[in-house]
Amino acid sequence: MKKTLLMVLAALPALAFAQTGKYTVQGTIGALNAPAKIYLQFRQSGKVLTDSVVLKDGKFQFSGTVGASPVMGYLQLNQKGTGPGYKDYKAVYLEQGTITVTSKDTLASAKVDGTKTNLENTKYDISHKPVDDAYAALEAKMSAASDEVKKSDAFVKENAKTEKQIEWQDNQINKKFIQDNPDSFISLNLIQSLAYSTDYVDIAPLFNDLTPAVKGSENGKKFAEMLPKMKAVALGAVAPEFAETDTAGKVVSLSSFRGKYVLIDFWASWCGPCRQENPNVVKAYNHYKNQKFTIVGVSLDRPGAKEKWLKAIHTDGLAWTQLSDLKFWDSKTAGLYAVRAIPQNFLLDPDGKIIGKNLRGEDLENKLEEIFGKI
Repeated sequence: MKKTLLMVLAALPALAFAQTGKYTVQGTIGALNAPAKIYLQFRQSGKVLTDSVVLKDGKFQFSGTVGASPVMGYLQLNQKGTGPGYKDYKAVYLEQGTITVTSKDTLASAKVDGTKTNLENTKYDISHKPVDDAYAALEAKMSAASDEVKKSDAFVKENAKTEKQIEWQDNQINKKFIQDNPDSFISLNLIQSLAYSTDYVDIAPLFNDLTPAVKGSENGKKFAEMLPKMKAVALGAVAPEFAETDTAGKVVSLSSFRGKYVLIDFWASWCGPCRQENPNVVKAYNHYKNQKFTIVGVSLDRPGAKEKWLKAIHTDGLAWTQLSDLKFWDSKTAGLYAVRAIPQNFLLDPDGKIIGKNLRGEDLENKLEEIFGKI
């Protein structure tokens, strides 16, 4: 699934680092002047930080301090100067040294030069272009379709198949880059991204083959701490036990569903992709609920947002058990299952063994049909 910039910013590693070196990001974007602004956003100490500068004859400059590891951020251009613009942006890695960004027109087409990680990122962008082009073609096709066509089952299935093929290609390119560049911090970021859709048995070797310097970085150490949790929820493992409060305040345990096939569905009322996927989950539930199948929803809704959670359950017609500790990304169960992005799900057999992960849309229907046969 292609990620929006907002999703990526939210998922960037939260860094708290000792200041060890100075970075400078400077460049020229055409000949733009006020009110046009360039914005720089990155995460530090759990917060998304934003800096901005007014363009003068297209020129801009940011300076700051970073730790020993590069920090991923985004430059964003808004020609009206009214705030970060998510349509024209460019990824940069903040690290000690001078980073140069140049373009005759758009920020998205800018060349980034000057430091090791940014040169590696340019190399990665070139290898990743077929995927970017494929996503652009798919989005153009969807935009050009009429509302009636967009609602047709054939159109939806065809696009889902195409997106799945693009995701496969994306994963293959990312894995090859990681294998070819074990001393790159970009490889570590790619591994963290792959962890959403790739099982432990494939992720662990990729991480273990990184150089000691990359694995020993702050983000490398944090990911190493996650690997045992990923192993605990790998395909074939018995799903870890948990107990959460339901909508009525009753504590419900996962083990109380033994004897049934259970889909643990991680979602949240604020999560757009989750809400878009909910009709597919409802369809699967209604189709197989009279078999030995049920769903346990685990929401990552925010503290104090119980009403929003309950409203989303009602609006989307989620008729199965819903649990949440209302702790957002600090959800105890999400942490136990190494969940770092949503929607995400785990399918368990009657003995509690994990037999499927991240089954969405037609994939979920196909897996359940495989288990229960045509109904």
